[in-house]
Amino acid sequence: MGISPATAGSRRSLSTKAMAMLAVGATALTTGLVSAQTAAAATSFPHVAFKLHPASEGKINATARPTPLSTSDCVAQIGIHCYSPLQYRAAYDLNPLYKQGITGKGRTIVIVDSYGSPTIQHDLETFDKQWGIQDTNVDVVKWGNVPAFDPTNADMTSWAGETTLDVEYAHAIAPDAHIVLVETAVAETEGVTGLPEMMDAEKSMIDKGIGDVITQSFGATENTFPGFDKGDYKSLTDLRYAFKDAAAHNVTVLASSGDNGVTDSDNNNNLYPFKVNSWPSADPLVTSIGGTQMTLDNNGNRTAADKVWHDKYGAGGGGVSAVFDRPWYQAGVANVVGQHRGTPDISMSAAVDGAAWTYESYVPAQAGWHLTGGTSEASPLFSGVVALADQAAGHRLGQLNWRLYGMSMLPSDWSGITDVTTGDNGWNNVQGYQATKGYDLASGLGTVDAAKFVHMLAGR
Repeated sequence: MGISPATAGSRRSLSTKAMAMLAVGATALTTGLVSAQTAAAATSFPHVAFKLHPASEGKINATARPTPLSTSDCVAQIGIHCYSPLQYRAAYDLNPLYKQGITGKGRTIVIVDSYGSPTIQHDLETFDKQWGIQDTNVDVVKWGNVPAFDPTNADMTSWAGETTLDVEYAHAIAPDAHIVLVETAVAETEGVTGLPEMMDAEKSMIDKGIGDVITQSFGATENTFPGFDKGDYKSLTDLRYAFKDAAAHNVTVLASSGDNGVTDSDNNNNLYPFKVNSWPSADPLVTSIGGTQMTLDNNGNRTAADKVWHDKYGAGGGGVSAVFDRPWYQAGVANVVGQHRGTPDISMSAAVDGAAWTYESYVPAQAGWHLTGGTSEASPLFSGVVALADQAAGHRLGQLNWRLYGMSMLPSDWSGITDVTTGDNGWNNVQGYQATKGYDLASGLGTVDAAKFVHMLAGR
């Protein structure tokens, strides 16, 4: 997968800009159809173009909407479900936490994206005003010689869309958390390109004491790293220094699991015809965030149980790493993961048929409300949950995975972990994994009821 915003968590946008597929996180519809399924989807949605990696392909936006639609209107007019941040707050049971004063106050979320967005502060303020969310200032850190934004450059606009999704939804979940946006000067593609700059930026923030949780909506397929075909993983493992530093400083690191189900892209943006996995999602020092599909009414009430994200636009990433052995905290799920690291660990909303409204104006002619999906949405959503838990605990929680797998042994009414038992993440004619009771390679441990989950994660 590309390290572009959409491959490791690529963002798929639909809007009137339709959605794109995940690189590591967000999926914004763009060019470059990669399968019969995506081709069919583009035929069904003439305003949707698919891009494999938000950063490497760019995205195509149709005329923006002046105001967001309700879910029922989206279903009637566009043919998909769409959701506001207020619906996510209701669906994830966040409002009781806000009433308790747990809003992320005193905690910092670091977001890392190539190029960033020149209008991110304005767009966040417009987003907040629409939904009645209190404003916050986004601190922007330029890492390296970040080029001036060019609204005709597809890479830049793709990453700007990813940036917008990351910032708006991390803030929506943890409204009082401090947001630090780190903009890097080199776009991630597949393999190593762009990743050293991102890891250097993350390590710098960690060493300066900036950030309690880092969210990464990007990723690269393990197979695309130099030396992989010879069994030499050094080009990948040499990049782990930021995550080792995060562990030493008790900083939580998250990554989107991907938007192409059990497969992902090669160096030519074609999907592998077999199961693969992506880094940093597969790193044992990282919490991998997979994708679910929620079915909500206009008020955010569930009308069906969550299932694994798998619609005609994409599917939540998951599977086993070819690089990393099974970490100790997955010993209890060895019957599922075997001898290797399994992903995801936990899942949040990512479906395109269940997309999130974002406000974007970095391309003036396309300014307005758009729809976005992909695990690039899931990771920032969960980063907000972590910030809430950090506040509740009164300190950084650091590496979460051992906590999550331990909590999963408790009844869901105590842990706040809600099992996801339906759906699969097959994609591009590659058979996926089926959601089952307990841990699986499609949804991980499941999803969360935040009112319970945050207190249990925080230990109070």
